[in-house]
Amino acid sequence: MGIGATAGIAAVGGVALNAQASSTSSSSSDPLTFDPDAYTKLTTTVTDTAGDEHQVTYHFWKAITYVADPVDATYQSLIVSAPVEIDGATVDPTNAPILLANSIGGYMPSSVADATGVGAGGMSGGGAPSGSATPSASASAPGANGNTNTNATGGATASNQLLALAAGYVVIEPGARGRSLKNSSGEYYGTAPAAIVDLKAAVRYIKHNRGRIPGDVDRIVSAGTSAGGALSSLLGASGDSPIYEKYLKELGAADASDAIFAVGAWCPITDLEHADGAYEWNWGTNALSTGKQVDQTVSKALRAQFAEYQAQLKLRGLNGFGPLTARNYDAYLVEQYLQPSATTCLAALSDADRATYLAKNTFITWKNGKAAFTWEDFLTHVGARKKTVPAFDAFDLSAGENNEFGAGTIENRHFTAYGAKNDTTGLDSKRVAADIPGKLHLMNPMYHLVEKVNGRRAKHWWIRLGTSDSDTSHVVSANLAARLAGLGDDVNHLYYWDQGHGANTDPGDFITWIAKVTGHRARTGK
Repeated sequence: MGIGATAGIAAVGGVALNAQASSTSSSSSDPLTFDPDAYTKLTTTVTDTAGDEHQVTYHFWKAITYVADPVDATYQSLIVSAPVEIDGATVDPTNAPILLANSIGGYMPSSVADATGVGAGGMSGGGAPSGSATPSASASAPGANGNTNTNATGGATASNQLLALAAGYVVIEPGARGRSLKNSSGEYYGTAPAAIVDLKAAVRYIKHNRGRIPGDVDRIVSAGTSAGGALSSLLGASGDSPIYEKYLKELGAADASDAIFAVGAWCPITDLEHADGAYEWNWGTNALSTGKQVDQTVSKALRAQFAEYQAQLKLRGLNGFGPLTARNYDAYLVEQYLQPSATTCLAALSDADRATYLAKNTFITWKNGKAAFTWEDFLTHVGARKKTVPAFDAFDLSAGENNEFGAGTIENRHFTAYGAKNDTTGLDSKRVAADIPGKLHLMNPMYHLVEKVNGRRAKHWWIRLGTSDSDTSHVVSANLAARLAGLGDDVNHLYYWDQGHGANTDPGDFITWIAKVTGHRARTGK
């Protein structure tokens, strides 16, 4: 059975066909001890990229609280799925990689409390993640959004979990608190840094249970999309950082490491304090879907802020491009990501389909098997920007990110000096709150890669983004990749042509990549 080490599987499994609860369990005075016998035996069907079905039998542990003193166990719990048989062949998951798949979208709460099987984690209280699960080739037809594995609302796409399970990997899905949670006193208890603290606590629980929980706890690969992708990146960048320690102690997190081995991040919405400037640099001249332009005075001011920030980063592009600045970043994106993305996609089409696409998109020059175009034409091709200005720290405090930085009974707060200065809600102060700078450090992977370079970070990175995704700027993930590569890390970063937010068109390749970077070789037997 070579599913995980070759092409992988790209589709969704069915419901559990067989369920058999174990009759034995172990006990311990340690509330964070994993019970290896408290599982249910389930069987599911996973369809691979060739359309072939595979029967996977696995042990499933329902929601387990991963901290000793939870604020809300509905969200601070995880589920575990470990394969034991694939297509009739016995599988030993003892030393398999662990896919830690979060289902966080929009920095909203995510719960696995009611999950009854693998891939069932969801936002705001549970339920299956949204997203297509039809088989998809590694390069989908341009614009064929219906033929991709996409979750536009963020959170994990269920196919990643099912792919991993069918490849013989252990799948652990943690819940986490989110920004909308409010207690009976009207206090918000899921705003920053709650989600990342919870994910770290989940990792600590896993490592605390080395030898009891299935899988190789030194080969944890985090995966997430959108805000979940940002948190996956942050989890990888901030491993064992001391700035989270007091929050973890408050929860009674296990006394163990929270460093992980590798990161999978799809369209990560991160670097929030600089995201408004990056967004305007990228999409500032694109009109809204109504056809109206955003306030260009504000847009230009934010673009200027981005230029200053980009210069301070002192990043160099991949493949010898040189220093990355606001002046040349457009050329870099076109050369490093956009043209290769279009080329891969178009090359996978039949001659007839390619000719049809090129006839409809005359801005692309196709010569010697390669696509070429300008940045300006690319922006026109994408069309309407998704967000107004500012995109993240809204002057009227209406953005989800304003809620993410709420505190106490205050639902929404500004987190940038520019947003606070231009507040339109009538706040008494035109400055950000005193605790905001510290919370930004807690929520930004770039802090752990640039300002306080973390030697305990993950060293393997899989980063993906759709070229038509205007939920954030293309430079956000590109900056992340450039910095990681500059630190010597293994970075696999590319863009999906004509795909939007949450696209994941090469899930089988991700599963293969996990096997490669972890050195995993499945152990099976009859």
